[in-house]
Amino acid sequence: METSKDFSLSELIPGLPDELGLECLTRLPYSTHRVASRVCRRWRSLIETREFHLLRRTNGHTHKLACLVQALPKRNAAETDNPTKENYTKRGDKTAASFGVAVYDSAELSWHRLDPVPKYPDGLPLFSRITSCEGKLVVIGGWDPQTYKTVTEVFVFDFSENRWREGRKMPTKRSFFAAGAHSGRVYVAGGHDENKNALSSTWVYDMARDEWSELTRMSQDRDECEGAVIGDEFWVVSGYGSDNQGTFEASAEIYDFDTGMWRRVEGAWEEGRCPRGCVVGVWRGEERRLASWSELDSEVLVGTCAVLLGDRAMIVGSGYQGGAHGFYEVELREGQNGKVKKISVAAEFSGPIQSACCVEI
Repeated sequence: METSKDFSLSELIPGLPDELGLECLTRLPYSTHRVASRVCRRWRSLIETREFHLLRRTNGHTHKLACLVQALPKRNAAETDNPTKENYTKRGDKTAASFGVAVYDSAELSWHRLDPVPKYPDGLPLFSRITSCEGKLVVIGGWDPQTYKTVTEVFVFDFSENRWREGRKMPTKRSFFAAGAHSGRVYVAGGHDENKNALSSTWVYDMARDEWSELTRMSQDRDECEGAVIGDEFWVVSGYGSDNQGTFEASAEIYDFDTGMWRRVEGAWEEGRCPRGCVVGVWRGEERRLASWSELDSEVLVGTCAVLLGDRAMIVGSGYQGGAHGFYEVELREGQNGKVKKISVAAEFSGPIQSACCVEI
């Protein structure tokens, strides 16, 4: 890593060799990055680079956050700035939940909620997809919470700056698509268009360049598919075509990041089962299929959503249809996982989960 040339590290910290100065900065907790970036332009340009994040991760100075798109708690009118407005969005004669991003810090065992996206102060677009890319949270697409119209906005949250920025919009409108990220790029595939026609098209967003490029299509249309990055591959699992709505496929499409080619795998998923939020990035060799988080324990059979946090996973789910959702943690081991343990969560962070991802900061 040629840091001296890229970041002009001479006298990065006066009196220290360049390499030692860089090592000191990579050890700073992410919560201090916002302040550190204001020390000087050199520090700011360094902290904002992809290389700085990669170096922190390589040296073991990062930790993992679970980011959950979660229903916001309903507030009493007396608790709001506007006494006529609650934290639920009114649409006609209906009142629907608004969603925000709750964050669980697995290192500090703490919870907090991100500030709203400025363009959507009353809640994220419904059914938006989230993924993590180079230590940042990326929110893509969804439905306008007021009009239900499909949106193409992209929002990126920088934890070091504690702020949102708007990225370049998706070139096409789509809902219920698969998403995943790898090496500074965000991949989207499948879903359906505004006329509910299932899609086979795929696009990639280069976060650094803030631009979209179209990739080759998958072998078939896949609505309500699920995305998972496993090693050097982007898996688009299950889904269904326009003529077979609700009949989930057992197959998956796999995009190889090195070759830029798709290949199809039959029997990768349980036919007829919705994959949304519950695909485990583990190939069950003996059964030749992907596993589901809901298979781990009877307490998380329904409405399952999970986040990998290194050698552990956070799982949210219920034991039966209509039951209250609980939060659980399980230690992941080779051959056999540990016991699922319930996590105590404050009421304000116990709402239903729409989607989730892990961000390494």
